[in-house]
Amino acid sequence: MSAALTEICHYLPLGDRIATSGQPSREQFASIQSAGYEIVVNLAMPSSSQWLADEQEVVVGLGLDYVPIPVVWEYPTLDDLEQVFEVLGRDRKTWVHCALNMRVSAMLYLYHRLQLGMSDAEATAYLAQIWTPNETWQRFIDAAIELYALD
Repeated sequence: MSAALTEICHYLPLGDRIATSGQPSREQFASIQSAGYEIVVNLAMPSSSQWLADEQEVVVGLGLDYVPIPVVWEYPTLDDLEQVFEVLGRDRKTWVHCALNMRVSAMLYLYHRLQLGMSDAEATAYLAQIWTPNETWQRFIDAAIELYALD
């Protein structure tokens, strides 16, 4: 593991194919590219802390695919979740970030539970390394689990 990656805000590797974090700096995107990541997914909003207005240009300039999925902090949606699932289903080495890795960790908790069939305990172990979801995000998580249980 590159020392540069560990310096990225709230960096959390989730196996060989997925890593998550808070907002990387322009320079840290080069480390992400050097580590073999092919896709950068940004769940932050332009109003998020440390937002990089030229992030897409930086990422694409490094030869990576860039997928913005702006998730409103106070109102995450199932459409947001479906977009995250679609990108992660591409089976490519993917870096997913937001401002502080909170949006991302909740979405990845759901990915692990609903797409990979991971137990609640296993998925929660990753989530708990970043935060305990607030009421808004816990309602979103519960609603997504209930919806997918009906399918």
